[in-house]
Amino acid sequence: MKKLVILGAGTAGTMIANHLHKRLKHKDWEVTLLDPNPDHYYQPGFLFVPFGIYSIEDTKKPKQKFIPSGMQLVQKGVEAIEPDKNQLILEGGEKLSYDILIVATGSRIVPEETEGMKDRLWRKKIFDFYTPEGAVELYKALQNFEGGDLVIHLTEMPIKCPVAPLEFSFLADWYLTKKGLRNKTRITYVTPLSGAFTKPVTTKVLGEVFARKNIALEADFMVEHIDNEKQKLVSYDEREVPFDLLVTIPTNMGAKVIETSGFGDDLYFIPTDHGTLQSKVAENMFVIGDATNVPASKAGSVAHFEAEILIENILAYIDGKEFPEKFDGHANCFIESGFKKGFLIDFNYDHEPVPGKFPFAGIGPLSLLKESRLNHLGKMAFRWIYWNMLLKARKIPGVTARMKLSGKKFPK
Repeated sequence: MKKLVILGAGTAGTMIANHLHKRLKHKDWEVTLLDPNPDHYYQPGFLFVPFGIYSIEDTKKPKQKFIPSGMQLVQKGVEAIEPDKNQLILEGGEKLSYDILIVATGSRIVPEETEGMKDRLWRKKIFDFYTPEGAVELYKALQNFEGGDLVIHLTEMPIKCPVAPLEFSFLADWYLTKKGLRNKTRITYVTPLSGAFTKPVTTKVLGEVFARKNIALEADFMVEHIDNEKQKLVSYDEREVPFDLLVTIPTNMGAKVIETSGFGDDLYFIPTDHGTLQSKVAENMFVIGDATNVPASKAGSVAHFEAEILIENILAYIDGKEFPEKFDGHANCFIESGFKKGFLIDFNYDHEPVPGKFPFAGIGPLSLLKESRLNHLGKMAFRWIYWNMLLKARKIPGVTARMKLSGKKFPK
């Protein structure tokens, strides 16, 4: 029996496992998932934990619950991938061979990459919300916050869920208003980008939201170090941003195993064909989700769309055929804007987010790049969709792996 190994049983790994379970039933393949962590987290929920909207327990379920029957989940870490030998070195030195490897190892925050970030103020005045521990500690800090300089800081791109720092800023405005502290707080959004987002149409729309909410935007800010004594962000061009509470998104990197295996890029993401999702490391290695270096958002929706493409290409590879599918970089994201409203954006490699209707042209019911209560409700409903549909590789009506151009108002 031939062996297919999925390295990582997070969002992307679980999705592709469920696709394989449905499509490999009549083929002579044994599928094994490797992941040392027993808990599966709904990571978009980390955004809501600091504001008390979710508890951390609301974001967590056992991984085993979402692994298809007949597939083995091995809870061991992997020390190295040896593509030239078609094998993995597990913790303790055990070796595991494979015929096909799917890498779904995600990304991680690396605060130690920025001088002073993980210093004496770490999780005292400086917090992340991209980890369960960080989100919980930030909840405690916000409970005790009485006003001052609240700074939301993006270190560098790419990051997991690029809209999450924006959402945090908007929810902070709502939260502090609700607590009667907004007029005692100056909120500043600090970014290395030249605007609020990576795409110009969206940047213009969100820039208007920043102005309306009186959130200061400090753009083109490349942080050189964080001064713990003076509580300031300091850029390479010597600008300074003071803080009483700093919420930072540290540098994001690929998994440690990619670093130790020696074939990632500078940030340890795996060189991957942007269309087929076959790695450029070995022909029998495929990559999905945040582990890739494809120029698409590192978001759960991207992993969802990639999985629908990748399953077809893996089946073709097994049968010795040409790859039938090409991933177009499709991503869509809700952007929570506070006060029970939100935005929705839909884009891909070639087309930036624009106004329109989603998922059905002319009907919606959701509006693109327009603030609405319905988009907020969609954001809140997404947790149920994630656990019950996305992870289990079930189709969402009207939502396709390739982005639809119909229903969108593209600028001339």
